[in-house]
Amino acid sequence: MVINTNITALTAADNLAKSSSMLAQSLARLSSGSKIVNPADDAAGLAVATRLDAQVQRTDAAQTNVGDAISFTQTQDGYLQAVGKALDRMSQLSILAMDVTKTDADRSLYQAEFSQLSSYITDMTTKDFNGVSLFSTNTLPVTISADGGTFTMNGINLNASAYSSATGSAVSTTVEAAAALTAVKAAITQLSTDRASIGAYQARLNYTSDQLETSSQNLQAASSRIQDVDVAQEATQYARYNILVQSGTAMLAQANQMPQTVLKLLG
Repeated sequence: MVINTNITALTAADNLAKSSSMLAQSLARLSSGSKIVNPADDAAGLAVATRLDAQVQRTDAAQTNVGDAISFTQTQDGYLQAVGKALDRMSQLSILAMDVTKTDADRSLYQAEFSQLSSYITDMTTKDFNGVSLFSTNTLPVTISADGGTFTMNGINLNASAYSSATGSAVSTTVEAAAALTAVKAAITQLSTDRASIGAYQARLNYTSDQLETSSQNLQAASSRIQDVDVAQEATQYARYNILVQSGTAMLAQANQMPQTVLKLLG
């Protein structure tokens, strides 16, 4: 039995220090909700989680781009629906102007409306979406993935010959009305093709949006498994370390009392 070195107390102190450290770590995890409070907790896991989080952000950004592209095509189609109604009316006016029982004065009335509808369609070529022309020959590359992959939409050109021929027609005479009808029918055919293209783009973009949402969810789940603390499991560990600290403190006090038994030998 020795007095200068209390091995039992040193061992108890060492165990108490370890338990206190683990208790502090468990408390930090529970309070932060993260398993990785310090990089040293899981260096490799932190590196992987950081890359996953960055990929989530890029994926969400791509989904935003796709959503904007869908809105762009919906706006295009909204205008084209109105153009379609105008062309339908123009074709009707062309037929009415071909009526041999109508006078040129009657046809001038049809011509007035026909001209206004033509001007309306021509005005559509100037419309834009946030400064980007809705109807031009320019292609539109849409970013659809976290690695920057793109999907290209061809432009819808309302200045195409099919449309310009229709808007440049007249129904002032029966001959002009017949020619106008042919031109307007061609414009309606072109319109149906353009709207079908927009519909195809929308379908592609909708599927892409769903896929990006699924990818983002799965990436977040993978990151969560690395970083997020399991509260139930960690609460159990916290209770364990808390008991060890309390018992270690009590045992250290007992170990510090043991050298005093030497006094009995000296008495």
